[in-house]
Amino acid sequence: MSVAKVKPRQTGATAVLSRLGHPLVTSATGGEIGVVTRPSEAGFNPLDLLYASLSACLVLSARIAASNLGVLDRLGEVRAEVKGEKAADEPSRIERFHVAIEVTGDFDEATKAAIIADAERICTVSNTLKGHPILG
Repeated sequence: MSVAKVKPRQTGATAVLSRLGHPLVTSATGGEIGVVTRPSEAGFNPLDLLYASLSACLVLSARIAASNLGVLDRLGEVRAEVKGEKAADEPSRIERFHVAIEVTGDFDEATKAAIIADAERICTVSNTLKGHPILG
């Protein structure tokens, strides 16, 4: 089994908001994304970004898992759909995430299940959400 080599990368983000504008988020590597503020606006709001981070991390982790299992050449597509339920009480937060991962490729159901299980183990975002990180 091969081990994935991880190249260090700058991480972090800064959001800037003017009095009447929308937040603009810039990553440590220079990426930018505008954030919408009204439910009717197309685009990402802060919760969408949270769901997007989890779904993207899971599909990337599934690709790593397929590589580690030696079946990357037979991987078709990985799809992760993430939704959430807000808590009814305070503080405002997502109480439950609903994650559906679908893997297609030329392998059996046991291999698909192994890819999904390994992806969940590898995914930094998923592990962070499970671990109750300290904000400070």
